[in-house]
Amino acid sequence: MASQISQQYAFRAQKSLGLVNGTPDYDLVPGFTGPDVPARTFHYSADGRLFAYALPTVVRIYQAEGAQLLQELPLPNVIELRFSPRGTYLSTWERPVKLEDGTQHKNLRIFSVSTGEELTAFTQKSQEGWDVQYTISESHAIRLVSGEIQVYRPAEWSKGIVEKLKVEGATAVTLSPGLNPSVAVFVAEKKGAPASIKIYGLLSLNSAPTCQKSFFKADRAQIKWNTLGTQVLLLTQTEVDNSNKSYYGETGMYLLSAAGNFDCRITLDKEGPIHDFAWSPNSKEFGVVYGYMPAKTMIFDQRVRTLHDFGAAPVNTISFNPQGRLILLAGFGNLAGKIDVIDRRTLRKVCTIDAPNTSHCEWSPDGRFILTATLSPRLRVDNGVKIWHCSGPLLHIQTADELYQVAWRPTPVEAVPPFGQHVPPAPAPSESVRNYAALQKPAPAKPAGAYRPPGARGLATPAIFKREDEGGAPRLPTNGASTPPRGYNRSPHPPGAAPPNGQQNGYYGHGQNGSRDGGRRQVPGAAPRGQGASPGPEADRKGAARKRKGKKEGGQEALEVAVDSRQVSGTSTPAVQELAVAVDAASPVTPGPDTGALDPVAKKVRNLNKKLKAIEELKEKSKRGERLEATQLRKIDGEADIRKELAALGAAAASG
Repeated sequence: MASQISQQYAFRAQKSLGLVNGTPDYDLVPGFTGPDVPARTFHYSADGRLFAYALPTVVRIYQAEGAQLLQELPLPNVIELRFSPRGTYLSTWERPVKLEDGTQHKNLRIFSVSTGEELTAFTQKSQEGWDVQYTISESHAIRLVSGEIQVYRPAEWSKGIVEKLKVEGATAVTLSPGLNPSVAVFVAEKKGAPASIKIYGLLSLNSAPTCQKSFFKADRAQIKWNTLGTQVLLLTQTEVDNSNKSYYGETGMYLLSAAGNFDCRITLDKEGPIHDFAWSPNSKEFGVVYGYMPAKTMIFDQRVRTLHDFGAAPVNTISFNPQGRLILLAGFGNLAGKIDVIDRRTLRKVCTIDAPNTSHCEWSPDGRFILTATLSPRLRVDNGVKIWHCSGPLLHIQTADELYQVAWRPTPVEAVPPFGQHVPPAPAPSESVRNYAALQKPAPAKPAGAYRPPGARGLATPAIFKREDEGGAPRLPTNGASTPPRGYNRSPHPPGAAPPNGQQNGYYGHGQNGSRDGGRRQVPGAAPRGQGASPGPEADRKGAARKRKGKKEGGQEALEVAVDSRQVSGTSTPAVQELAVAVDAASPVTPGPDTGALDPVAKKVRNLNKKLKAIEELKEKSKRGERLEATQLRKIDGEADIRKELAALGAAAASG
């Protein structure tokens, strides 16, 4: 179980750097004393055996187990450092500066970990891809300098370059893992010439490439080898999207085999950018997150055959745990920070973790825990580390004023016990989680979901307002134009018919918001312009005659209006519908003493409808969790009596 594995994680805060044990105690590592001044960066060796950090004037190398100091290198201004795969060498990088004597500043240095001796140094201006790349056995190391691939033997740094290959226009090079290393070289598109990727065998660098592919729309690329070093995924991207569909440019993806027996473009079935992709540790499958939000996630095999479609969801990150048993799908950055953990064997969701404001997420070496952190300067508030179990529970919280870096101590995969048939149970959380829960104040009750106006309550949400993963229509690219959605008629008149009164441009016809005529506002309910904006005496006489005629038929019309109000109040019950039919078939109702007043039956119907409407509003408040008074509860209990009374009125009207 997890307690059998010695797990540690290191964190670098504003003025301290510490080593902390993992599950189950989360105590500081005994024997390690943090520096008194702010640390700039730290790094673990790939096997977890060594640990180093950089201070403004010195670099210190420790043995991770027991925190024993091995070397102290007097190096000022180091801001990047990295171990070789077996921890034999340590590379450091400083920002390049102009030297007084005019010589080039050799800001990339390589030291022997065992002796602390500087073995070689290079000039490296760019911080991106600054380090040399080693084979897994450390037999060779390569650098890309001005379109030239330079090969060194680390055991003989003093001999310099042992082999080199000139690739015109090369902008990125990646050395594969595995015992038979290959080199993938990317050449960007330039001056109408297509971009390309070429794969060479490291030991036969000057021979013809074993695999190559050319394509357009590629200004830069991201290259990922599988664990065995047999296949490579290439994500290409342009600076600008010429179709104006994406702010971030166009993306494409290709799969190539180092042996040269397979290469293809990966065709994705949803339009939009590729957010993330990752190889499974078994080197036989990979996952891709792509498309406009909500994005789709797919798992492919090594021949680009679809293995599983996870559907659309607001995610932009995919990560396999080191054993390949669990898959993490998450939405970070401008998304809500939801993490779904999927069991790769059953393809079922294990849990959902809510980790908002996460800027760093990482699996533990044993694949049972997830580390999430909020780091500076990405976010300068709520900085800290949270440790989650893969089944969902929060196990540990550690906060900091400003947190800059955090990482697990690596552990060889072969030293980790297997999962078994089921996901292991979570251990007990630390004291920090209980203290954190006690400090959290319960949030006030909020209405569930978005606000809906009274007239739209109780109705289904139109599909046009739903996300795609909630059953809405898929996103339709607009090519940057602000056009109304499909099926939305901007004017109330039928499609193809001319707008009323000769109105063409600027006519909207929104009845509740008014319309526009020639750029001038039309008042809702008023006569359209051009049909007598200022009525004269003749119109006044006609209006008075219509008013007198309406009073004579006031009783019958008022009752019909009161019955039709059931549609507005949202209480369209069978009893009210029956009453409406009965009134339509009945003889005219005799008006009361006031010829303009409603008939008593119509008044009763109107009052009952008002009561039902008030009851419906109280029910909505109760559903939202709002507390009701005793009088309001009694009003809800009387709903059945009101509906019986409506039914009786309907029966009386029908019999009359």
